[in-house]
Amino acid sequence: MWNEQDPSSRHFRFRHGKPRWWPENEPWPPTEPPWRAMRGRFSRRMGCVRVLVNALAFLIFLAVLGILLNSLGIIHLNINPLWWVLPLGIIILIFGFGSLVWAGRGLRRISVPLGDLLEAAGRIAEGDYSPRVAERGPSEVRALARAFNGMAARLEVTEGQRRDLMADITHELRTPLTVIQGNLEGILDGVYSPDEAHLKSILEETQILSRLVDDLRTLALAESGALQLKKEPTDLTVLIGETVSAFRAQADAEGVKFDIQVDAAEHLLNLDPERIRQVLSNLIANALRYTPPGGSISIKYRIISTGGSEQAELTVADNGSGIAPDSLPNIFNRFYKSRDSSGTGLGLPIARHLVEAHGGTINAESDPGKGTIIRICLPV
Repeated sequence: MWNEQDPSSRHFRFRHGKPRWWPENEPWPPTEPPWRAMRGRFSRRMGCVRVLVNALAFLIFLAVLGILLNSLGIIHLNINPLWWVLPLGIIILIFGFGSLVWAGRGLRRISVPLGDLLEAAGRIAEGDYSPRVAERGPSEVRALARAFNGMAARLEVTEGQRRDLMADITHELRTPLTVIQGNLEGILDGVYSPDEAHLKSILEETQILSRLVDDLRTLALAESGALQLKKEPTDLTVLIGETVSAFRAQADAEGVKFDIQVDAAEHLLNLDPERIRQVLSNLIANALRYTPPGGSISIKYRIISTGGSEQAELTVADNGSGIAPDSLPNIFNRFYKSRDSSGTGLGLPIARHLVEAHGGTINAESDPGKGTIIRICLPV
């Protein structure tokens, strides 16, 4: 909403800061849109036209009133009325003709681009998001065309993301369902025996499906802003220890060591422990996936001061293969997977949304061949 309490403000103000639906590649807060200044210029133009029309009407009224009063004998003009009525009529005729020409040109400058806008809007209403309109005409109409093109471009991107999302979901669901269906059909046909190996394979695929559905639900809630956080005072040091313990057996089996460094003495953070545990588990699982045998995963937690306020900084670093420079900017996009990734492409996007829901930030640094660092900052 616009900040009406501060007339000098040139920014949009939202009570709770940046909304979750705001595009990531656009700055926040946005600068003042051009509509206000253009609306002011348009109002001044119309005001000048009204002044001219009123002045012309007043002159015509005076001329008619003078002729009427003179004909009734109420006033007596010492000059021939034709001497001033005829020039006044010529002036009015010239002014009226000029006004018609000016109005016609103005209407044409407005009607042509508005016709293009109507045609393009009709195509978008039918589901075609490709049309764009030329920015021509008065400044107000050009601004309208510019805003329309931006809206159409955003709709086209959103529609493309929706189609990609449906295709990715279909692909991710098809693989475990195919494995489950194949094993069950083999057991029913007598090809496979209902032994532990086949039943365990079916169970693992159902667990994958369950995790995928849970991830999709969490992502949908986070992106819509409907995710409910159950915040409570939490010791992040204890949370880190519990999460690492859950991966200790897997790390030992793969020959990977954990290096935990904590420099935060008894700080309690107001956060949702289950959601932050989910974020940390995802980061550790990713680090384990790409850390070679004999490698190590470093987890550091400390309190830092930035801009006069304290933040909890949590980093998870591995010495694996790293992330390619062309993939690094996209790793937090949903369903984005690098060539060697075996996951669903949902873990890091969910982690980003959960961290941002806590008012924090998450970013990644990577040096190909040397490892990756994921850094999380949470408000204290």
